[in-house]
Amino acid sequence: MKLTTLTPEKKKEWFQLARSENVGPITFRNLINHFKSPDLAMEHIDDFARRGGKGRPISLCTEQEADAEMARVEEIGGRILASCEPDYPEALRKLEDAPPIITVLGEVSLLRRPSVAIVGSRNASLNGKNLTRRLAFDLAREDFVIVSGMARGIDTAAHEGALTQQGGLGGTVAILGTGVDVVYPIENQELYREIWQRGAILSDFPLGTQPHPGHFPRRNRLISGLALCTLVIEAQSRSGSLITAQYAKQQGREVFAVPGSPLDARSEGPNELLKQGARLVSCAQDILEVLRDGQHEHFKDIFHDDDQMGLAVGADDSEVEKIRRLILENLSPEKVCVDDLIRETRLPTAVVNVALIELELAGRLERHPGNCVCLLAELPQGE
Repeated sequence: MKLTTLTPEKKKEWFQLARSENVGPITFRNLINHFKSPDLAMEHIDDFARRGGKGRPISLCTEQEADAEMARVEEIGGRILASCEPDYPEALRKLEDAPPIITVLGEVSLLRRPSVAIVGSRNASLNGKNLTRRLAFDLAREDFVIVSGMARGIDTAAHEGALTQQGGLGGTVAILGTGVDVVYPIENQELYREIWQRGAILSDFPLGTQPHPGHFPRRNRLISGLALCTLVIEAQSRSGSLITAQYAKQQGREVFAVPGSPLDARSEGPNELLKQGARLVSCAQDILEVLRDGQHEHFKDIFHDDDQMGLAVGADDSEVEKIRRLILENLSPEKVCVDDLIRETRLPTAVVNVALIELELAGRLERHPGNCVCLLAELPQGE
């Protein structure tokens, strides 16, 4: 799809489809690639959901709901960016599950600059926080934007270090697991205001969304996705920071880690990442050498002119039903790669894509990073 700045009316349609029931980023992208416009996709969305087993119409975001949120964003001085627009960050647009819309407060131009993600423990040590501030300061001085999640500890120190720097073109971006208008944690209210004034705040959640544990993996995936690389400083095993590092690997980004004492539980995560091949960092130069040498991946655009649904949308209903049953037989609550599903069923990619879209819109399927899917528990009768 060619990048274009949407008119207010077209952006509202884009917003409505993105905010509608069961429309995840991948299904949104496939619907847009096929129908070419969100209004046409919304006209046909119930047909897909019905074939997937949904017993009632999809709950679409209404014009009134879209108008209200879009007006509120404008009122507080923010911007809504659609993933087809030039100002939408290129790094995010090229993710397989790029958010169709994001809301931004502050300096939007920072989203298009080279950036480094820094994440780590909420209960960070004094040394860990001081090192984080130093690294963030040095990277920002070399014109890299520092991306983090505005959590306590390492995240806060990363933002603070970038904001301290005045000479370079760097800055800082906070990606939230709440609406952009919700400050969390509350003690970071002053930091939030400073980032808004001198950096940027980004979220793909609706305004007013409150913190919830289930939101932060989604937030973490955007942190790693916006950056060229992710640096982990102090993180216990099984922490959110390690989830961010795992996302970075899946996205083809470089992972860096600061080693620590084996006697400190906060060193378990970085030390484990180093064993797995992460690059060791003791100073900003360790990161700059890799980024300046161009040792990071570039990605193809997820919006394209190829329609992988067209051959399957108009297929005979009875034949499609047989195919859908075959796909369901091969799915379970355990995650499976879509490519493996295609190989196992020996079905055309277009057919499998349509069946997965139908199941997702019916609320029967969940997508996971790495092009994986799994079945959800059956919905109560009537759903």
